[in-house]
Amino acid sequence: MREQHRPGWQEVSRVFDERAQEYDSWFDDSLLFAIELAALQELATPLAEPRLEVGVGPGRFADELGVAVGIDPARQPLLLAAQRIAGVCQGVGEELPLRPAGTGTIFIIFTLCFTRQPARVVAQAAQALRPGGHLVLGVVPGSGPWGAALLAKKKAGHPFYQYASFYELKEVEAWLLAAGLQVVEERSTLYQSPEALVGFESSRPGRQRDAGFVVLVARKGQSG
Repeated sequence: MREQHRPGWQEVSRVFDERAQEYDSWFDDSLLFAIELAALQELATPLAEPRLEVGVGPGRFADELGVAVGIDPARQPLLLAAQRIAGVCQGVGEELPLRPAGTGTIFIIFTLCFTRQPARVVAQAAQALRPGGHLVLGVVPGSGPWGAALLAKKKAGHPFYQYASFYELKEVEAWLLAAGLQVVEERSTLYQSPEALVGFESSRPGRQRDAGFVVLVARKGQSG
């Protein structure tokens, strides 16, 4: 689902800067956050250190996933993340300020939907990974019920989702393959509808059609 207008990172990050506290407080007692975090924690693939998150925001996922450093273009959320993880850096996914082949695991959770060039973000992450390292993506499939619900919020001018774009898993996997990354694990969760999220649920292995949130783990080749 693409739009003609692709806003710059300054335009997108301004919203998160202005509403950093509101965004951060959303995670408190959030059932949705608990479900998505569980899917990431239930991964079977060993994920090497150092761990880094692109689009770290206030650092809620990073804090729970053993992430050492977070990168984000929005300064105010980074100040919150700095209270939770070891290091933060202001930067954008399209131009990652990382040395090549120096990172064990990179997490990108939702961030692709807010970037100008998602395929380039994936390629930049692949370049920063060590051979044998992993890129972990959290994706809301665009054609699923949760993707449709977020698209409706976008069209209604939701402050956070107004600039978002949602992609299909096949498209995301094509970006991974083009960057020299091979999917080695998939987990799916969020089978409840957006209108009736009432209880916690564990993730299931594999890529499930009716899942609202899918985690893809892609490995960089030893010769990459």
